[in-house]
Amino acid sequence: MRYIPNSPEERKEMLEAIGLKSAEDLFDSIPQDLLLKRALNTPAALSEIELLSRFERMGRRNAAARRPSFLGGGAYAHYIPTIVDHILSRSEFFTAYTPYQPEISQGTLQTIFEFQTLVCQLTGMDLANASMYDGSTGLAEAVLMAERVTRRSKVIASSAVHPQYLEVVKTYVQHAGIDLELAAFDNDTGQSAAGLANAVDDQTAAIVVQSPNFFGCVEDVAALAEAAHAKGALLVVCLTEAMSLGLLKSPGACGADIVVAEGQSFGVPLSFGGPYVGLFATRDKYARQIPGRLVGEAYDKHGRRGFVLTLATREQHIRREKATSNICTNEGLIALAATVYLETMGRRGIQEVAHQCLQKAAYAARRIASIKGFSLPFSGPRFNEFVVRGPLDAGELLARLGKDKSIEGGIPLWRYFSDRPNDFLVCVTEINSRAEIDALVEGLSEVSNR
Repeated sequence: MRYIPNSPEERKEMLEAIGLKSAEDLFDSIPQDLLLKRALNTPAALSEIELLSRFERMGRRNAAARRPSFLGGGAYAHYIPTIVDHILSRSEFFTAYTPYQPEISQGTLQTIFEFQTLVCQLTGMDLANASMYDGSTGLAEAVLMAERVTRRSKVIASSAVHPQYLEVVKTYVQHAGIDLELAAFDNDTGQSAAGLANAVDDQTAAIVVQSPNFFGCVEDVAALAEAAHAKGALLVVCLTEAMSLGLLKSPGACGADIVVAEGQSFGVPLSFGGPYVGLFATRDKYARQIPGRLVGEAYDKHGRRGFVLTLATREQHIRREKATSNICTNEGLIALAATVYLETMGRRGIQEVAHQCLQKAAYAARRIASIKGFSLPFSGPRFNEFVVRGPLDAGELLARLGKDKSIEGGIPLWRYFSDRPNDFLVCVTEINSRAEIDALVEGLSEVSNR
């Protein structure tokens, strides 16, 4: 049975009501050159035996050894304790559905409650929701929330925010009546606090800053909070590398009003880009404007503690025009992974990982800067990522490094900034050994001289 609940007549009537002639007209905003105008080249179906055999053949093509990698830019390789996968794979969690019935969902609800508590402790905020899809969509929701809270439509974002995060925000706000402006970063420090502070006025709903930013530089969040609040605006702080929260002063302690982060660093494998989990935290006074839902603590008539959904301001639960978000679920399983990781590592463990990231990145930056023809263009303080300027095109340099030395040396910045052809972003985490860092330095020196 085809899952098309409406008859052809009903579909025609609906299209006429909105002034369209066909369903294809709904997608006329998509450029013609992006539309697929041929049949999909889908192979014939395989039996289970044939399919498993094919997967085995494909699997044999994988290299057994892990290539040293210094990639970052929003996805970070950290060590994951084996207990995370063990608990995550338990059937009561792995197959759990949305906890609508609290009497049979106490385990799921409690883990979400613990997740929210941990996010508040990390960010220094009053409350956190039950997670978002990922960091980028969480940032977009934060911008929409700032507009609801302030009733202002101007948002100023740092151009040092992850370019892909900014693209997601632009997609969200293009029909929301929000005017998104970008403030330039300083070409010497790599920071954008000064530009953001100078751009804010009494029409601004929010300042959006990432710290550490896309270039790895730590921003002056406290100064930005002061500048925003002086004009009645909110400060939205975004993080792609949440592990920095184990070392840096929390955004909440610096005066942030909304904190958004990608939680992938906390026990979530890279997985070719997802699924990940968005962290979203804010102040108590904005609780009714937070997107998604909140799990809270309650007591029954016998005084026994329990957990329930205490707030769900999304369109699945309330009238659409009253909803703060149309996100229909939280990343429950991935939030559980982050919760288990954080509980396993503890405060000292997270601090130790953060310290190792900082120290190893400092060592790598110092060694790379000593290579003839290489430099570090930004002087701002950093955590575990930094920009390197090489003597030739970054894409060519990194391709040589990968081919000749089997090292993933970084991300060429010309992918996002056409005026930086020789710059690339390097990330170092606790899993990168001194030997790997030394091999990276030697490899860059060798391939740049050919």
